[in-house]
Amino acid sequence: MEIVLSNTRSKYLEIYPLYDLDNIYETFEQLSYMKGPLEAKIFAVNESISSHQISKLKNHFDKINICSLLIYSNNRDTILSGKSLKIDSTFFKEQEIKNKLLSFKSREKDDILHKGTVRSGERISSNGNLCIIGDVNPGAIVSAKKNIYVWGKLLGIAFAGKSGNKNASIASLYLKPLQLRIADVIAIGPKDNPKNCYPEIAVIDKQTIIIKPHIIETKN
Repeated sequence: MEIVLSNTRSKYLEIYPLYDLDNIYETFEQLSYMKGPLEAKIFAVNESISSHQISKLKNHFDKINICSLLIYSNNRDTILSGKSLKIDSTFFKEQEIKNKLLSFKSREKDDILHKGTVRSGERISSNGNLCIIGDVNPGAIVSAKKNIYVWGKLLGIAFAGKSGNKNASIASLYLKPLQLRIADVIAIGPKDNPKNCYPEIAVIDKQTIIIKPHIIETKN
C-alpha cells in the first residue's frame, strides 16, 4: 500500500509506503509535522484491507487534518471495506492503479530551489535538498529528505532528513526557527536572537540537535 498526500493550493505532494497496517505508528510519526488541509489517496494493489484497518488509518488521518480520503484498489474486499465506512472507494484493474500511482511519482521532485519568501501557512517539501533564497516566516513549514539551506531568515519550522538521514543538516543566514527536526530528533528553536553576522547550521550530535557556525572550507 502507498499513500499519496497532496495539497493542491501549495502544489505539495508526497508519497509514503505503508507495509504493515498493524504497526503504523512509525509512519504517522513521520506525518505528524504536516499541516492541512490535505487530500489522501490510498493505493492498494492486490491487498485485502479490512474495515477495521481502514478505520484505524482514518483515525490517524483525522489528526493531521485530512479533508479528503480516497481509496483505489483492485481488491473488491478492500473496496467494500472502504464503502462501509463511507469512504470514496474506486475499483480499478491492477495496471490502471499502477499507472495512476506512477503519474503521481513523476510529479515528485528531487532538489528544489525556491526563490522568494515562504509565508505563514505555506509549505515546501523536497525529495532531495531544499534551497530557499528568501525568508521562511513563522507559521511556514519547509522539509526535505536531505539538507535545507535558507539564504535568509529561518523563522518557521524546518524538517531535514525526512527519510531518516541523521547526517542531514539545516543551515541559514539567520537561524531562529520555531522548531527544528532532523530525522527523528526534534528541538525547539532558540529563544534569543542570533547575535552574530555569520550563517549557522543545525546538525545532530549525540542524539541532540546542536547549532554551530557554518564555516565553508575552501581549497587553496
